[in-house]
Order: sequence, then structure tokens, then C-alpha cells
Amino acid sequence: MTDSDLRDFLRSRRARVSPEAAGLPRPPGVRRVPGLRREEVAQLAGVSVDYYVRLERGRNPHASAAVLDAVARALKLDAAERDHLFALAKPTRPQPRQAPESVRPGLLHALDNITNIPALILDHRLDVLAMNRLARTFYPTFDELPAGEWNMARFMFLDPAARELYVNWGETARENVGMLRLYAGRHPQDPRLARIVEDLTADPDFRRLWNDQDVYRPTYGAKRYRHPLAGELTLGFEAFTPAGAPRQTLGLYPVEPGSPSEDALRTL
Repeated sequence: MTDSDLRDFLRSRRARVSPEAAGLPRPPGVRRVPGLRREEVAQLAGVSVDYYVRLERGRNPHASAAVLDAVARALKLDAAERDHLFALAKPTRPQPRQAPESVRPGLLHALDNITNIPALILDHRLDVLAMNRLARTFYPTFDELPAGEWNMARFMFLDPAARELYVNWGETARENVGMLRLYAGRHPQDPRLARIVEDLTADPDFRRLWNDQDVYRPTYGAKRYRHPLAGELTLGFEAFTPAGAPRQTLGLYPVEPGSPSEDALRTL
């Protein structure tokens, strides 16, 4: 994370909102910038142009929650983007070095007891902290790596198997990058997270998606896969934050009962 992150994020969000979408009349003539101008965002947020310019440049460290909410509404930010704006605009004090994430024994036992669908636990860096047996079968190339190198973003961009596994690789890749950027905004002083991002910028697809400034928070949905052993199948996903472990995500991959996908998953 750098001092330009807030500026780049707000610029990218301004560029995606047209005056018409914001409820403003479009002035005649050719506009030099895509989307909203700074003065238009200031007008919509109810602040002075000078105030907004200082905010976008990262020179207003005391922006109130009310002002940030107004800017979020003006730019039509979703919940994840709003949280990211707050994280960038109101940085926390330097924190002591964090110990490596670990999964408490009860969660590990619960994971091992889930036997009919893949399940795993990620940390805020997308490091894979634990997988049940079926998840390790579903992602077989992870077993070729030391456990400390299991990371979903590295898998997505650096392992050719990922581009074969995900039918819509581009969408899933964008979501992975969005999660990393969201978490980087919350943990700007995490050296391991910064190193992961730096390593992945060697991949042109990652670099392009990272520069888009998008953020993403996983919730639920479904994805299509083309597995080398099970063939084509569709799995849902449900994301949970375990109580007492705010930087961890429990991911479950349910399958529709009686579907061909359930039969395909059973072969694993």
C-alpha cells in the first residue's frame, strides 16, 4: 500500500459514474475526463471542492465518517467499496507484528468431519490454512507444494492448472484480486501480504486486474469447474467468518442433491 492508493481508488470510482447516472445534467461540449469531475463529486457529497481534492490526494487525515459516507453515496460504492474507502482514508495506527494465523482445534475437527463437500479455511492473504480431504482432492496440485506456500491467489495466477479448472477463469481471477486489494486496504503494514502482491504483479493478468482498483468480499454463489478427474460440475460456495477469527474465512462448496454435479463430486 502506498500514499497514492486512496487517490487511485477514488479516481477509478469517479471514472465509472456518469453525470447522468449521478442525477446531474450533462454540460455541453467535450469532457476531458471520463465519469465525474472532482467538483461534481464535491457537489454531490455536500463538501467544498478544495476539501474533496485534499481528501482524494490523501491530505485530509481527519475526514469524518459522515463525509466519507457522503462520498461513498456520490460515487455509488457498494458495501465492500465503502469499507475499502474507510480503510484507505482513515488508516489505523501502526500495529505490532502479527503472529502467523492458525486454526483453532475445534475448527479443524469440524473441517475433518465435513466429508461430502470440499471445505477450506483461508486467511486475509488468501493463504490456505486448512483443507478437508475432499478439498485436497479437488485441488490436487496443492499437495505438490509445502503447506506454507498454499495460497489461492498464487494458484489462480501462477499454476496453469487453475486456468483449466475454472470454466470462467477471468471472473474468478478478478474476485481473487478484489479480495487481496480489499484486505490490503485493511492491513497496509502486512509484509507477507505485500510480498504476495509484489510477486503476482509479474503476471500481466494480475497486474491489469490490480490496476483496476476493484474490491470484492466473498459471500455466496456458484461456479463451474472442469476437473481433470470428475469432469464438468457446478459447485456452490458459502463464505463465513468464524467467531473469534476475524481474519479467517471458512469456505464451503455445496452441491445440489441428486444433480450430475453431485455424482461427479462423488467420484472424487
